[in-house]
Amino acid sequence: MQTQRLDVLEQKFDAVAQAEAGISRLRQLSAKLALAELAIELFDRMEPLEEEWRALERDNLSSLHQSYDWCAAWVAAFRRPLAILRGRSGDQTAFILPVEIVVSRGIRIAKFIGADHSNINTGLVSHAFAENSNGVDSHHLAAQLHAAFAGKTDLLLLQNIPLEWRGRPNMLSGLPMVQNQNHAYQLPLLETFDKTLQQLNAKSRRKKFRSQSRRLEAVGGFDYIVPETSAEQHELLNMFFRLKSARFASLGLPDVFADAETKAFLHGLIDKRNGDNFGLQMRALRLRGDYEGRIAALSGLSRKGDHVICQFGAIDEDLIADTSPGEFLFWQMIASLHGKGVALFDFGLGDQTYKRSWAPVETDHYDVVLPISGIGIAAGMAHRVITRGKAFIKARPGLYKFAQNIRAKLG
Repeated sequence: MQTQRLDVLEQKFDAVAQAEAGISRLRQLSAKLALAELAIELFDRMEPLEEEWRALERDNLSSLHQSYDWCAAWVAAFRRPLAILRGRSGDQTAFILPVEIVVSRGIRIAKFIGADHSNINTGLVSHAFAENSNGVDSHHLAAQLHAAFAGKTDLLLLQNIPLEWRGRPNMLSGLPMVQNQNHAYQLPLLETFDKTLQQLNAKSRRKKFRSQSRRLEAVGGFDYIVPETSAEQHELLNMFFRLKSARFASLGLPDVFADAETKAFLHGLIDKRNGDNFGLQMRALRLRGDYEGRIAALSGLSRKGDHVICQFGAIDEDLIADTSPGEFLFWQMIASLHGKGVALFDFGLGDQTYKRSWAPVETDHYDVVLPISGIGIAAGMAHRVITRGKAFIKARPGLYKFAQNIRAKLG
């Protein structure tokens, strides 16, 4: 009798497994059929897509850098030609890829809007399409993208894409790709700051914090500030530009924030705010006592949903540099975000010691490299070779330091 019951249970389990496998196959088939039925259009303006764009960006897992306000601030500053791609299935928008055309050495390259200053790119995808992304026929998608961009660009280069972001596969992950030389680093924020620190070397970090606090108190103390007024925020951003310019000059490196367009873009982000979300918010460590009112360190944060990204930071190297004010500011910022609906603090792209010390999560990024024209084939090959070369160098600290020294000497 017991054996019969076991046989019946096994049959039921087999039936459930077969049903689940059938559902999975149907979903994949549904996604492929949906992709085959996609109507893909290119737009040279953002405004006609605003309503559906803002609807898609409400998805917590879509990147801040593809949000409407972020892209609008960039477009207002740079005014490059746009080729925004929308995919629709019936009357439903499946995805939007916000793309601009950048001309480099005579080659037209289609890139995410603001790619040079973005830390993570996901595109905008509907929930229904995202759920079936594993069933996307990548060869068919590549052919559709090729047809859409034909005559308008030479190379589709979509950079800094995680193949999977917080458990969700990216619909672009099956396209021709190369791994980007830069990785990103994140710190999950848990219920309390103490629990968050437990992911790290909490004892060592607390000891260092106490030492930094004593040094700061010895010169009169400090205030952690998040200015409320727009004028104060813009003033701190201008201070960042001055500090960063001096830092780049001391290293013999080009100032990536020097051009008027980039400055206008970042100033434009400060006034982009929607509830708890903000395009850019400046935070700073202001000294008391011996250095009354002086700013020792500052950072610019962005927030979308439960994801906060540190876009940049700088310190005044003429003030208390031995206390590591930049790292002390990170402590203040991360501690202050607890209890405010933030689940992830993102240190952004680039491998630096302080990021590794704070971030237990490392995310690989990839670049979609899809040639559209003959010259695009050569440009795509060049991008792959250069990217792999950079990755090879960065993976070897001695070689990387040598390369940095050469770069500094060449100016």
